[in-house]
Amino acid sequence: MMRPYPTRSTQALFEPTSAGAFRLANRIVMAPLTRNRAGPGLVPGPFAVEYYAQRASAGLIIAEATQVSAQAQGYADTPGCYTDDQVRGWKTVTDAVHAKGGTMVVQLWHTGRVSHTSFHKGGAAPVGPSAIRANTKTFVAGQGFVDVSMPRALRLDEIPGIIADFGHACACAIEAGFDGVELHGAHGYLLDAFLRDGTNRRTDTYGGSIENRSRLLLDVTKACASAIGADRLGVRISPVSTAGDSHDTHPQALFNHVVEGLNPLGLAYVHVVEGETGGSRDSIAFDYTALRDRFDGVWMVNNGYDRKMAIDAIASGRADLVSFGRLFMANPDLVERFRVNGPLNILMGQETFYGGGAHGYTDYPALELSYAEVGLREKMPA
Repeated sequence: MMRPYPTRSTQALFEPTSAGAFRLANRIVMAPLTRNRAGPGLVPGPFAVEYYAQRASAGLIIAEATQVSAQAQGYADTPGCYTDDQVRGWKTVTDAVHAKGGTMVVQLWHTGRVSHTSFHKGGAAPVGPSAIRANTKTFVAGQGFVDVSMPRALRLDEIPGIIADFGHACACAIEAGFDGVELHGAHGYLLDAFLRDGTNRRTDTYGGSIENRSRLLLDVTKACASAIGADRLGVRISPVSTAGDSHDTHPQALFNHVVEGLNPLGLAYVHVVEGETGGSRDSIAFDYTALRDRFDGVWMVNNGYDRKMAIDAIASGRADLVSFGRLFMANPDLVERFRVNGPLNILMGQETFYGGGAHGYTDYPALELSYAEVGLREKMPA
């Protein structure tokens, strides 16, 4: 049975709120966006400071997916958060965001089987729950998009090291000035791959039953909560997304169990991708209300939301926060554009999404309205 949620005004999207230890200026969140612009040593690139500072008006910025170790890399030029140089690089970013009044967490990932031998020392195979190659591609410098490599199954005695890597990266994130961390438990990457029976064929304590397949995500979450405090930690899940060639026979039962396991930990939030990321919201039948009812904390939703949908989701109490990806790519001042119901920039060509420099990254124009235009737009219907 659906629990009652408090209704809010249609202006609640733009009002201050809190999520765990975070005090947020509004309920509009910048979703994590892989942009492949890290420099040597997988340190945030020279334009990252400007890119994130431009978007500091978001209630919360979730920085792009960032490796917890060298083994965790699966794409070219994605940043890490496990070396001193990476920590120093991220500190310049977080300082700039905080100087503009923003709040920022970093999404930490291990890409698992969605990787390629070229990213691993000596051409070693990527790792996953089982030796099942993903039917997907990754980006390799000089080669473009290529098929991912066949992974090897992680040994049971290696799993404590994976958990420790997440804990270490969390500590590094706080040292780098992030307000907290989001764990990437979605889209076919390592934590998500362990969850699903389509990618996890293990017969040990991390495979088989839903309880066993959920164990790694919950173990990592508990370790990270211990490292930095649960109130500075969020978890992202994507119950029906097939990104990264992920799939499960019974996603409702699986993710009901996952959320029930996360609920008592006191997390800052759970972040749910509804439907196919960047695609259909109803490709596979799923009861998101049943999922929401299993979590007592802050509930963030994502995928295909526009201004009206976000206002409605927050006002109805169906969600507490709404995250936006591509809209934030093209509109650094998305909060203000939404506030005055202003026009939105059109995304530049897809060739600007991944890799490159300032073009399509930091050169999207801000909204410029006269006071008369602002007053007119503020009177427009929601």
